[in-house]
Amino acid sequence: MENNNPLLDSVDARTKLAGFNKMEILLFSLGSGEIFGINVFKVREVSQTPKITKSPNMPSGVEGVISLRGNIIPVISLAKFIHLDDAPEDTGHTMIVTEYSRHTQGFLVHDVDRIIRVDWDKVKPPQSMLAGQEGLITAITELPDGKLVSILDVEQILANTIGIEAVPELAPIETETEQSIFFADDSAVARKEIIMVLDKMGVKYQQATNGLEAWEKLQSLAARAHQDGATLHDLVRIVLVDAEMPEMDGYVLTKNIKADQRFEGIPVVMHSSLSSEANRDMGKRVGVDAYVAKFDPAVLADTLRPLLLR
Repeated sequence: MENNNPLLDSVDARTKLAGFNKMEILLFSLGSGEIFGINVFKVREVSQTPKITKSPNMPSGVEGVISLRGNIIPVISLAKFIHLDDAPEDTGHTMIVTEYSRHTQGFLVHDVDRIIRVDWDKVKPPQSMLAGQEGLITAITELPDGKLVSILDVEQILANTIGIEAVPELAPIETETEQSIFFADDSAVARKEIIMVLDKMGVKYQQATNGLEAWEKLQSLAARAHQDGATLHDLVRIVLVDAEMPEMDGYVLTKNIKADQRFEGIPVVMHSSLSSEANRDMGKRVGVDAYVAKFDPAVLADTLRPLLLR
């Protein structure tokens, strides 16, 4: 599968999936028989692995760096990174170049299969036994032939290889109104980062690990507010959503919120590692009030602060 393969083209066609709870996954193998997947929106290109320059003191799994059209990017052996002992020696001849959270990196794989379109409600959180390897598997889906696909948590991979940006000192929110943010994200490392920001801002929060869980919890909060004779805005000031989540993605979650009058006046902020203009446009089409690329803690705080104070 060469660079500029038409399978990786037609971004416009893929943006039309926003709001319909569908995604496209690039399937690949690490030579162990297990099938892995990554959201096509994170993939820039697929090519044969070029010559890698070895560098000292690299984290485990990082093979070195390459020059890609004038940019130096790290190259990660996924088989080594997730400690696949049964991967064949020739694994790594194919490279998937990915871009997310404002970083570009190459993933070495055994081979690339095809792109499939799946419904997010068919993408499930992994059982605890499958979510091992330091939480590197964020979701599981099933192919028509019954084979399972493990979707990697690329945010966790990025955190383990490049590190998490330190959260700076943030001025706490000064208001007489008790603030509360509801956020949803399926990545454990992303939830940890969000909590660090909110704690420094002195903001209370509630959370969910996928879009469907978030929608169910938000509906319960709305019902409770109605029973107490209050508005939901008294309980939740902002909803912060990830774009990619099992069972219900952030686009459908946003559409549900915007279509329900009980959520009137509550802004929705999309916080996603998919930081391209196409993804921002997708968010705008479903009604998000702000879009923040992961993970810049200062920008996230600066986005949330005026929405909390208004």
